Amino acid sequence: MIEKMTFLTVTGPRDDIDRVTEKYLKKYEFQPENAATEIKNAGQLTPFSDENPYKKETEDIKLIIKEYGNIIAENASEKTVSLEEALATARDIRENLNGLFEKKSELHKMEESYSVSYKKIIPFKDLDYDLSKILNFKNVKFSFGRMPLEYYSKFMDYAYEDTDVLVFECTRDEDFVWLVYFTPKQCEDKTDAVFASMYFEKIFIPDEYTGSPLEAIENLHSKIKGVQEEIFRYDMEIAEYLRKRGSDIIAGEKKLSDFAVNFDIRKYSAYTKNTGHSFYILCGWMTESDAKSFMEDIKDDEKVFSFLENDMKKLSAKPPTKLIHKGILKPFEMFTKMYGLPDYNELDPTPVLALTYSVFFGFMFGDLGQGALLCIGGFLLYKLKNLSLGGIISLCGVFSMIFGVLFGSVFGFEDVIEAVWLKPQEAMTNLPFIGNLNTVFAAAVLIGMIIIIFTMVLNIVNAAKQGDKGRLLFDTNGVAGLVFYTSLVAAIVSFMLGKSIVSGLFILILMIVPLVVIFFKEPLENAMDGKKELIEGGVGMFITQGIFELFEVMLSFFSNTLSFVRIGAFAVSHAAMMGVVMMLAGAENGGDINIIAVVLGNLFVCGMEGLIVGIQVLRLEYYELFSRFYKGTGREFRPYGRVEKRKA
Repeated sequence: MIEKMTFLTVTGPRDDIDRVTEKYLKKYEFQPENAATEIKNAGQLTPFSDENPYKKETEDIKLIIKEYGNIIAENASEKTVSLEEALATARDIRENLNGLFEKKSELHKMEESYSVSYKKIIPFKDLDYDLSKILNFKNVKFSFGRMPLEYYSKFMDYAYEDTDVLVFECTRDEDFVWLVYFTPKQCEDKTDAVFASMYFEKIFIPDEYTGSPLEAIENLHSKIKGVQEEIFRYDMEIAEYLRKRGSDIIAGEKKLSDFAVNFDIRKYSAYTKNTGHSFYILCGWMTESDAKSFMEDIKDDEKVFSFLENDMKKLSAKPPTKLIHKGILKPFEMFTKMYGLPDYNELDPTPVLALTYSVFFGFMFGDLGQGALLCIGGFLLYKLKNLSLGGIISLCGVFSMIFGVLFGSVFGFEDVIEAVWLKPQEAMTNLPFIGNLNTVFAAAVLIGMIIIIFTMVLNIVNAAKQGDKGRLLFDTNGVAGLVFYTSLVAAIVSFMLGKSIVSGLFILILMIVPLVVIFFKEPLENAMDGKKELIEGGVGMFITQGIFELFEVMLSFFSNTLSFVRIGAFAVSHAAMMGVVMMLAGAENGGDINIIAVVLGNLFVCGMEGLIVGIQVLRLEYYELFSRFYKGTGREFRPYGRVEKRKA
């Protein structure tokens, strides 16, 4: 069901818009429209261009809560503050904490610098020599770095004796050796080339180290620890402040967020250009019930004037769509929204979708036991996890149970209960010109015919609601198409029953005339609209295009009807798959039944075939049902800001 909407226009003194938004509008679901675009005399109006004065404070206080939320909430209690108090809290936080945050940032940078130096020197801790002396060598060149273990072994075995170099190994792991090599200045290039060929990676050691690597490491460790202690001290100071101001911070954030959101509603509003007595104008959508409550709310407020516009034809904005479903229909909104929300003046397809989807699924997946599993499992998912798909699965499980009783199937066992209707694999029907045909195939085609006729009726209703007379009368899915297809179905069914109703007059009036009307749809619509040119593009092009379109219409009726055969096919397929499971479990041989095989087989079929059937049914809904009567071009109703629960 689509909630009825009302277009609301609110006006008052320009400087009163914040009060009106805070006191009245925030209590209701209100979707604003651009007033400068919607109001006809927009030339006399100016959009608001004021910068939001609450945005910066709101962002700052939100960041504090995001980072220190647990500390702030430790001793906080519920509290209400004024806007002035909230702004004062934001300023106080900035004044008291910004300096601490800056000092912490500097300390973190210092800690990072020390940590980088620590990581560089730690592999060389076993080098028992003063680093500052090494770094000041004149005639001896050195390099700190690491080399892959396998190349280090090769170098020491085959090249070390022939190279003017002294290598000092420091540490190693499974992959690398960290080392320092020394070479005379005149041999530097040759030595570096040799080591580079061995995949030696140089590590730059800056001049900041003093003493041996081990002494440098201890010194850096001490510095890092000292910096961390300083950071901890600042953290304690920040935490202590936030604990004391917790209630003020939480209340202030709520108040500032409200005013920041309320202020931003100005981007949809406009104001009159009069400098002396300037007024704001705000317009948008509310549900009928909310609009009535709002009008009652403001009736004694002398600064607020509002009026309702129920004639949608006078508005340039298209009414938004708000779906309201309860109970078993609510989960199926998910499938409707996947296709597209209904237009405000369009039928809500959700009830049709819920019924047909569940029936089709049950028909294709008829089993009392497996249906019960789907029903229980889906219900638990819907209630515990709030998954819409769980609710859909649960209802589909109910219909699977119903068709399981009709087909006499319980967890694949065909002899536990009697079939109330038929056995999908066994029931056959003899039809003229066709011969023996599986009954479920014939039933599926008959269901398809009924569904197509029903969707045509829905299309006619939609066309009437939207005032589209051409679509209503001359469309393939309008009155002309309905008369033709219904007559064709009646003729086929009567023939199959041995009571043919077809006559020359029947064919002429109920089949040929509707096709002629569909063929001349374009000129008939143009004549109805009062256009002078009835046929656009020339008669020859019109006839050629019309013939192909009429052929496509006939083909679509045929293919769409046969598409429903898949309902019967999956019913037979399900029974066949469970027959295979029973055979593997030994249930068909009269011996002992393998319970594990039965359980695993049922779980496999329930999961795999349930998924496939679910997808196939959704395909039927979208392509065979929705495509005939539903456009799904609506826009969702999106209330502005937060909605508070109204007090009774």
